[in-house]
Amino acid sequence: MSDPYLSREDIQKLTATALEQGLAHPTMRPLLFAGILPKYFGSLPMLTAPGPQVQSDLNEMNKVERLIDGSVPLALWLRNGADQLTDAAARDVFLTALDRVARDAAGEPDVAPQVPSGETKEEIVFRDDTVPVGFLSEGAVAGASVARIKVLPYQGGALLQPLALPHNGTGWLIAPGLLVTNHHVVYARKRTSGGREAVADTDLKLQAVGSRTRFDYLTEDDPDAQEVPGADLVAWDEELDYAVLRLAPEATPRPYLRVATAPLAVTKDLPVAVNIIQHPGGEPQRIALRNNLVYETTEQDVRYFTDTRGGSSGSPVMTDDWTVVALHRGTRRVSDVSFQGKSTAFVNVGTQLSAVLGHLRERSPDVHAEIMAAQSALDGQRSPQEV
Repeated sequence: MSDPYLSREDIQKLTATALEQGLAHPTMRPLLFAGILPKYFGSLPMLTAPGPQVQSDLNEMNKVERLIDGSVPLALWLRNGADQLTDAAARDVFLTALDRVARDAAGEPDVAPQVPSGETKEEIVFRDDTVPVGFLSEGAVAGASVARIKVLPYQGGALLQPLALPHNGTGWLIAPGLLVTNHHVVYARKRTSGGREAVADTDLKLQAVGSRTRFDYLTEDDPDAQEVPGADLVAWDEELDYAVLRLAPEATPRPYLRVATAPLAVTKDLPVAVNIIQHPGGEPQRIALRNNLVYETTEQDVRYFTDTRGGSSGSPVMTDDWTVVALHRGTRRVSDVSFQGKSTAFVNVGTQLSAVLGHLRERSPDVHAEIMAAQSALDGQRSPQEV
């Protein structure tokens, strides 16, 4: 290569950032060189001090246009480093350098002098929000685990009179035959100024058994959408607002979703996006992918700007790898919150899946064990497992 990818100043800035963020520790070196030809990695000089080692590695890679397999070692090293960083400013240092290396390696021409004032080459705006294209196909698989659920109210062992109107919600499979939704969806009573009337556990179970869960409901006139009756209500909690239903056996194998066992945590410097597959208003399936950043989290709640409507209760709240981190349950009034430059009085809220699993472990250990056994079968796979 006639010219190095990065200037001496760039190398010094990267070295300093790596030292500040702990990337210079010897245990991090194999992670930084992940995906780079082992023979090349083994040929690099070994030094005793962490800082000089990072600078030496950068200088050596800066001389190499690409390896025999076509890879650019410096680009891979920078991408690996950025993936290890949570500090936004430090990550930006790595991504800016990576952008420059990637452009030069691809032979992208310089911006012509005739371009409008202020225009430059492509840049990441604030942070890299792109996802692999497989995100779309994996989302379609995840959608096959999500269904509309209709629940009819019972009272005293019979349908509520004079008119038993169905309550719509959304549910999703957490294990073969086990559907998760909100307790208030199965409760099937409207909340009034005086609160909700009491529903006996026997009626609550009748409502679960009498429910109808419709999978593959993608269009209004879809003749192939399946409706599966409930078989039992195996666990529930009003405070965490969850319910687990066992469905009647289906003839068609169906995927179930991976769930997070640890609570989702976010920082202001590194926001997290969450996506919600839902059946708003009992309508065909929709997905919220835009305007979907998490606002804040607690041990029990996740609060986010992702759009939902009535009927979305019980939907899975998922990160970009389609792991369920929360169970959507409603909206919370807030004050002094701004989103996209406008003030908002509401954020949507869901229950952390880790809190639901913890409650199941204590109160319904058999159900918890069944779920965790199914989740273990998903280990090492990125997309939901068909069973």
